Amino acid sequence: MSGTIGSNILSHSGIVAETAAGLNWVSDVVTASTVTVEAGNGYWINTTNNACTITLPASAEAGDNIVIVDFARTWGTNNVEIDSNGLKFQGNSDAFEVKYTTDGQSVNLIFSDSTKGWIPLEDDVVADEPVAPTPQRGIFAFGFASSSVTSVKNLVGTNGVVAADVSGVGTARRQVAAAGYGTDKAVFGFGSTGSATNVKNLVNNSGVVAADVSGVGTARYQLAATTYGTDKAVFAFGSTGSATNLKNLCNSSGVIAADVSGVGTARYDPDATTYGSTGQAIFAFGHTDEAVGLSNLVSNTGVIASDTAAVGQARFGVGALGFGGDKGIFAYGYRGNDQNSNTSNIISNLGVVSSDVTGVGTARRYLDGAAYGGDKGIFYSGSSADSNLVSNTGVVASDVTAVGTSRLGAGGAGYSI
Repeated sequence: MSGTIGSNILSHSGIVAETAAGLNWVSDVVTASTVTVEAGNGYWINTTNNACTITLPASAEAGDNIVIVDFARTWGTNNVEIDSNGLKFQGNSDAFEVKYTTDGQSVNLIFSDSTKGWIPLEDDVVADEPVAPTPQRGIFAFGFASSSVTSVKNLVGTNGVVAADVSGVGTARRQVAAAGYGTDKAVFGFGSTGSATNVKNLVNNSGVVAADVSGVGTARYQLAATTYGTDKAVFAFGSTGSATNLKNLCNSSGVIAADVSGVGTARYDPDATTYGSTGQAIFAFGHTDEAVGLSNLVSNTGVIASDTAAVGQARFGVGALGFGGDKGIFAYGYRGNDQNSNTSNIISNLGVVSSDVTGVGTARRYLDGAAYGGDKGIFYSGSSADSNLVSNTGVVASDVTAVGTSRLGAGGAGYSI
């Protein structure tokens, strides 16, 4: 064959398709709630009557091109969601949520490689960044009950219902820390068996707790942990016998790194949670020689900032969790002098700690919190055998008698998407 081929696409099969301007524009306007698209095509997406999920091809080659266009300028009302169908989108797995929500938008997608996957070459107006999936279920494990440490676990369903005890795996211990990692899994780390340990236990996306892995970092207990950067975790603060501000990052594969010299006031019995839309976190409250209300923000790269002056009632042994997709809440704790608290403090999507909110539920200490249902949370157990659900607006519900073994110093985290 001789001559010049212009504005055409070479398909996977090696067939050169005749197209105008390099794309075959599908003439039928898409009005369905789902559509599976093919490389080399442009699509008019009409969401006047319903949102639309667009499933990209299950396999792709570098340079594959797909264009989607808001036919009726209604994506702001009924969004378009991209399902990358096992391939990556802007370097994120297909578990991440990708939505386009602007009227009149058009998106020109190009496949790069297996590392970054589909990338918007052009996204007229604005394209939302991929949003990390949020935990649908929760888990509480380990703790101190009936004068002994335990490794029992309790799963929390997507409806916030706590399941019965499951015999534990791993070294029984108390005052552990737990956090989500890898977008759909969790990790428990450190704690005390009677002496400080640095053991960790990974939790898969079905809620199965794995056997002990010898820890990395200084053995300690009464520390806290939280997710940051959407798929990683950070452990920080705690007691080695005296208060510390050490931190250990945990990567998206659940590997805990060596100690990093801490920033912020050394203390034990704080807690931590995520906030914001891009993977920030916050550690707050705790104990030095007395209860404190200090907080420390964490960037989406795991950098812990210096102290922020205390807001709210100074206390330690608090619980914390994320809610509403971009906010957090700290609640309960111990004020000293035999005074438990049920006060709560909301964390805004900018990391600002609100003033005290009069508590709901039994005042108690040494509990923990976990996310569930995508945007809600639950505080569980502690010095009182109760649990309290938290709505997606941060409202703490009244007591529900906790299911399972009531215990102090358990860890809690969200898992599963």
